[in-house]
Amino acid sequence: MKEIIQQIKNLESVSSLSKHEQLVQGIINAIDEKVVTKGDLMPSVNTIINELGFARETIAKAYKELIHRGIIESKNRLGYFVATDDVQQELKVALIIFAFDIFQETFYENFRKGLGKNVQLDIFFHHNNFDTFEHMVHSVKGKYGMYVIAPIPNAKTPGLLKLLPTSRVLLVDRNLDTDEDYNFVVQEFGDSSYKAFVQLKDKIKKYDEIVFFFKPSSAEPNEILESFKRFMKDYDIKGVIKEGYESGSLEKGKVYFTIHNLELWEMLKDTKLKGFKLGTDIGFISHNDDIVKEIIFDGVTTFSTDFAAMGKKAAEFVLNRKKIQEIIPTVLINRNSL
Repeated sequence: MKEIIQQIKNLESVSSLSKHEQLVQGIINAIDEKVVTKGDLMPSVNTIINELGFARETIAKAYKELIHRGIIESKNRLGYFVATDDVQQELKVALIIFAFDIFQETFYENFRKGLGKNVQLDIFFHHNNFDTFEHMVHSVKGKYGMYVIAPIPNAKTPGLLKLLPTSRVLLVDRNLDTDEDYNFVVQEFGDSSYKAFVQLKDKIKKYDEIVFFFKPSSAEPNEILESFKRFMKDYDIKGVIKEGYESGSLEKGKVYFTIHNLELWEMLKDTKLKGFKLGTDIGFISHNDDIVKEIIFDGVTTFSTDFAAMGKKAAEFVLNRKKIQEIIPTVLINRNSL
């Protein structure tokens, strides 16, 4: 009994939780952490009143919700008992990601489908803004059974994530250098990008110069930038790094690499307007694959991880809680744009 009461008390510091939510989530946490198991007796209403000072109506409402969800059961004159060890019935999951780009939509659709109908999924976007990210973590802590997070690379992020139970956090898309043993399903940017550039070096050398558009202090991974610099140095490739594409500035004899789809669409538009032949007059490389890049202009060369697989594996973890620390491979897809 004392262990259950303590699980509920542990949520007192979460100011955004009502007493009702604190009681429900505390009991769910107690079951999930194996403090109690199926068949164990729950604290009586009077015990909770005496230990925590909650109103009788609040306790009755919380127990009624847990009974409705099949997590506890009431036995006449005997009290309330744990009905199942599976507290993932109507599990609430918080998904915090960068934005809703095409590749992240692919992740989401496969993640949502993999969770099934009995899981409540709430989605939040931090847009690589740390203040927004910090506010979101504070807002969701203690309210969800699982937190699936695409973290912002920031020195403060590891400390911020410590507000959440490590066992209930799954990192996706990007990993963190942290002393916490997090589960993760992520992509790798450094070595995989370098390998892709090397595989394309003979085609890149057909052109006079390679131009990489990279915005500092953005969501773009710095590892890709460093890999690009290393590739140019190791293979004596002439290249330049610019912050962004200016409409109409496309030049014959150059190959362009961008991470942003909007830049790619603008450059493809200019390719058509200038009458350039893709793969001969100019070349394009894009990061993150999708069906449009497979079709448009007879195909754009990309290197990309499998976001569908990432979404499926993330859903599997949420449902079965089997430890996972996996890097989804990055694959080069060579098409006609070079």
